[in-house]
Amino acid sequence: MKKTILDLSESKGCPIEVDSAISFVPFIEYLRRKVKEENTVKAFLYKNALQEFEAQISDEEDISLDNIYKFELLLEHMYACLSPTLATEDTLAWGLCFPVQPITFYGTDLMYHLLETKNHDHNAYVISKTPEEHYKERLQLLYSFILKKLYNFQPPVKTHQFHTGIKTDTGLQEFFHVQINTDFIDVKAKEELPQLTIRELQQYLSDESGLDTLQHLLPLSLFEFRGISVLTVSDVTALHAVENIKKVRLTRSPGAEEASYAEVIQSLKTLVQNNNIHFDLFPFVKVNNKMVYGYVKGGSGVLFSVWGEQTLSPETFQQYAEGYAANPNSFYSPDILAESKEMFPWLDKFIALGVRSLALIPVFYDHAVVGVLGMHTWSGEAFDETTLSLLEPALNPIAQLLQVYIDEFNLEIENIIKEKYTSIQPSVQWKFNEAAWHHLHDKKKHLPARNESIGFNNVYPFYGAIDIRNSTAERNSASKADLGLHLSMLEETLLSLRSHDQSSLIEEMLFNCKKWNGILKEGELNTTEENNLNIFLKEETTEYLRHVAQTQPRAKEMIQKYLEIMSSGNGEVYKNRQALEVSMQMINTAINNYFEAEKEKLQLTYPCYFEKFRTDGVEYDIYIGQSIAPDRPFSNFHLKNLRLWQLSSMTHVVKMMKQLLPDLPVKLSTTQLIFIHNHTIDISFRADERKFDVEGAYNIRYQMIKKRIDKVLIRGSQERLTQPDKLALIYFNRRDIEDYLPFVKYLQETGVLHADTEDLELEDLQGLSGLKALRVLVL
Repeated sequence: MKKTILDLSESKGCPIEVDSAISFVPFIEYLRRKVKEENTVKAFLYKNALQEFEAQISDEEDISLDNIYKFELLLEHMYACLSPTLATEDTLAWGLCFPVQPITFYGTDLMYHLLETKNHDHNAYVISKTPEEHYKERLQLLYSFILKKLYNFQPPVKTHQFHTGIKTDTGLQEFFHVQINTDFIDVKAKEELPQLTIRELQQYLSDESGLDTLQHLLPLSLFEFRGISVLTVSDVTALHAVENIKKVRLTRSPGAEEASYAEVIQSLKTLVQNNNIHFDLFPFVKVNNKMVYGYVKGGSGVLFSVWGEQTLSPETFQQYAEGYAANPNSFYSPDILAESKEMFPWLDKFIALGVRSLALIPVFYDHAVVGVLGMHTWSGEAFDETTLSLLEPALNPIAQLLQVYIDEFNLEIENIIKEKYTSIQPSVQWKFNEAAWHHLHDKKKHLPARNESIGFNNVYPFYGAIDIRNSTAERNSASKADLGLHLSMLEETLLSLRSHDQSSLIEEMLFNCKKWNGILKEGELNTTEENNLNIFLKEETTEYLRHVAQTQPRAKEMIQKYLEIMSSGNGEVYKNRQALEVSMQMINTAINNYFEAEKEKLQLTYPCYFEKFRTDGVEYDIYIGQSIAPDRPFSNFHLKNLRLWQLSSMTHVVKMMKQLLPDLPVKLSTTQLIFIHNHTIDISFRADERKFDVEGAYNIRYQMIKKRIDKVLIRGSQERLTQPDKLALIYFNRRDIEDYLPFVKYLQETGVLHADTEDLELEDLQGLSGLKALRVLVL
């Protein structure tokens, strides 16, 4: 154990003045309780320690920091009683501190090593917190402690915290977990405390100036603190790096794959604490059970340079990849220049790229190889087997991430097939198989080809729509904001160019900037105006600025800076539209994934045709009936199950969107609509549109209704029927809705839907009148 007084507040600034002193009294009380409660042999440890404390310490005795080492034996007893039995001083960062002050006076060598390294080597770190933030953090901890002890109120402030710094020599983060145990500190009020209710305390703590209010109501000078803090410090850099990889896998959003994979690569560098080691993720994807090229998703790109389509033919790649997958072995060399070229001829390509140290690690998911994790350094750098072992905790998350990539690749292939080539689903595959067999039979028998239609008669339709609320208005708003910023930046650039270019053309450009700004402020742009504005911004002004840059060298740097900002798809002038697009994709992906999973469950109950459409949201058509599955008995119970599922799935979507809301860059909401048609219709497959459509005049009317009800208003008002957090059921006849009412009541009684329902009449639509609706709030 080490005896050194270390003041950690020196580099933090903003000291806090409090009446505090070291005292063993709270710990003595703890020992007395443990002696009474402990039934194991540890009772002897506590009893022996208590005897030592009572022999040397009198009640209410304060101890100065200068005299603390007179009680070294007592400090050793505290360490023995409070540290884990199997922990040793070289593996446990543990210490004792002055109460409510960042002053450590006793601890293990490892703790002092961690604290002194950060304290003395301060210039080697970029610290993520300012002195003011440290001051506020300490105040929060102090008042959390006071309120818990004296008001029996536990604010949502953690006594354990993560501290992070970035090493300036590597650019990599380091994470430290600091646990402050205040169980052995007593706080007493010197005067009578003001009466504060729990509601008042919650209000103060939730308010931005809550700490200032507490300092006024409960000044720190009102309290005295006596005892000892126990400090535990852990280096959790590796744990954070692995957790970050898991987080990337779980929170990836459409459109941000490149950034997500770059974050994974950075986490691997953090894990090995070496910015000179480079990584590559090389997933193995298959089409028709044969290896094909994937796409670069992160890393240096070395593996794709050596094994990619620019180097190997598809046939050669397939041969190499399948040979490796059949016998996946790890490879490691600290210096590939020293390896035998006869044994490893394939290293030549890595050598040509300038690689020195190289490791290739097969990654397995569910006992199958899903890719390769590549690890290398360039010439002049190297790593050893010890560094390789640091990657062990990350292999499982990396495997899961590669499997997600493979699943996404397969889903993308599947979606392309469904979208561009067929509308065939397993539930109706048999009908296409039958028609194909008839065609093949006639062909083999040299008979005239049958003009066979694929259709299903007397099926029950189910329609639902989840729409993103005000998506058009949100798009217009985002577009206006981005275009306005673009115009402002262009105008600023043009004004700066006046000193370099005195032509009339620049004045005309400035006039157009102001004109377009005026149009934007007046209201929404129509499609023609927006196209004209984009032509002005992206074509006319760009060509002009490039011309000026060529003729006026002094203006080149300024123009280049503007053009770079404009050319970047992720630039400032696209941020609102990108944020909206990401939010809409997140919503649609979540809903689409949910219904994909639900579709599979529905097929287990009874085969049905389930088709989804992506609009500004998700719509679906479900068809079910005896003709879909002639070999399985169909009954009214299958209809009842689907009706209940339709209601329940919509309520689940509402709850799912509420959970997703905090993660959306733009806060959007959805509306939920069901159209009830409890009569059978006929559907047939239209080869020209590659989808099923309704047949007959009466059935076509059903299709027409679906297309017109999404923005229907309540009769006699301007209120839209569909509203966020509510489920709307549209119908024509009362007997149609009656089949749903028992399930609505069931969901109300189980707390899924609100007890109150709205029975509404809807406005007449073109060719439609008499529509009604039931609307209910989802809890």
